[in-house]
Amino acid sequence: MKSTTPRGRVLHLTVAGLALTGLLTACGTSGSGNDTKSSGPVTLPFWGWANGQETVVKAFNASHKDIQLKYTKVTDQLTMQKQLANAVKAGNAPCLLQNTAEYVTSWVAQGALADISQYVDSSKDKFNAGAWASAQVQGKSYGVPTSSAPQFTIYRTDIFQKYGINPPSTWDDFIAAGKVLKKHGIKITNYAGEDPSTLEVLAMQAGAHWYAIDGNSWKVNFQDAGSLKAAKVIQEIIDNDLNSKLSFADYAAVQRNFDNGGTATRQISTWQMAGMVNNFTKSFGKWALSPWPTYTGEAAKTPAGTNLTGSVTLVTKQCKNVKQAAEAALWMSTDTGAVKTMADPTTGNGVMPALADSQSYVAGAISEKLLGKNYQSAQKTVTDSLNTVTTDWAFGPDWTAMFTELQAGWGKVVGKQETVTDLLAHMQEWTVNDLKSRGISVEG
Repeated sequence: MKSTTPRGRVLHLTVAGLALTGLLTACGTSGSGNDTKSSGPVTLPFWGWANGQETVVKAFNASHKDIQLKYTKVTDQLTMQKQLANAVKAGNAPCLLQNTAEYVTSWVAQGALADISQYVDSSKDKFNAGAWASAQVQGKSYGVPTSSAPQFTIYRTDIFQKYGINPPSTWDDFIAAGKVLKKHGIKITNYAGEDPSTLEVLAMQAGAHWYAIDGNSWKVNFQDAGSLKAAKVIQEIIDNDLNSKLSFADYAAVQRNFDNGGTATRQISTWQMAGMVNNFTKSFGKWALSPWPTYTGEAAKTPAGTNLTGSVTLVTKQCKNVKQAAEAALWMSTDTGAVKTMADPTTGNGVMPALADSQSYVAGAISEKLLGKNYQSAQKTVTDSLNTVTTDWAFGPDWTAMFTELQAGWGKVVGKQETVTDLLAHMQEWTVNDLKSRGISVEG
């Protein structure tokens, strides 16, 4: 379930139709932006970090005479937040920028993004519903989604066959398989101490809602039934020592561990296969996909994403050419060539498009080299997962600060210094107090 940085998660905001006052900031600003006319081609600064974007920008510039993109590559999503904050403060923010869904609400709250609904909402049906919502806050569009996040389990077929284990269909099965593998010195999963997204996505799958809107206030609940259900699964895995504890600070070591058979499964999305393909030397053809484990007795439900897969192209309020920026954002997410570039793991990030009809891209977004004879069946697993994605998760306006606090506690959980329920109780109190300190209306 891990990546080199905390997950970006393509999670879906469902706060349409509610008043901004008190929800995002004490004054409830939303940002809009105005166009200015230009006698020549409009140049739009565009910041991003994903592989393939430079190729897409070149294609856009070649096909547009009146709009040109000027691309700047940023290191990663965390660097993006810092650089954008400095640029907004200095009054020179780029027109367009790549970001991930969890940051959208925070940037809207700071008045940094333009409402581009009038320019893009007519294209809504071109995108899958969950991805479309990732660029929205309260029913207004502040960007265009670029990718979606099919989620699934990838597992070592040779190890499972050797010890007579079937791909786990439930979390109870997952834990039982972990106990079998433990007897042979193999871990069922890896929990990096710096990445609490494991707790986030299992809670999401279980129906938790850490943030929600209640009238004109945010409602915070880290201790609802879904969160506690997720906590029980994670705690049992940790208490029974079924997990590796490898930090992604040493990314190569984590990949070697999977390649050598030290850990037998991952819950991932399509783009993360690239890291496996680029680092493995021994286990090609020995991996297969299966659906995410469900909670016993419940229907299939897939968490809505992981780091980088939930990208959106946002338009800033400081942009002087909002209409043209919105047009460019739409083109990059819908042009066939651009979409293929980003979906292909050799030219882009191997991300699944945000388009409503993206089945034709599945084969190119997963690795036949990694999956071997399981490549064909894997395509159905990916497609099926797109139809069970969680669509009712909301990000709060202090998500970045909250996640940083969650990271600190998660390390203690993985190290058995505190329990998952202890962490959830702390996050409940901390988040309520943090929102109040920002002048944001909150209950919980």
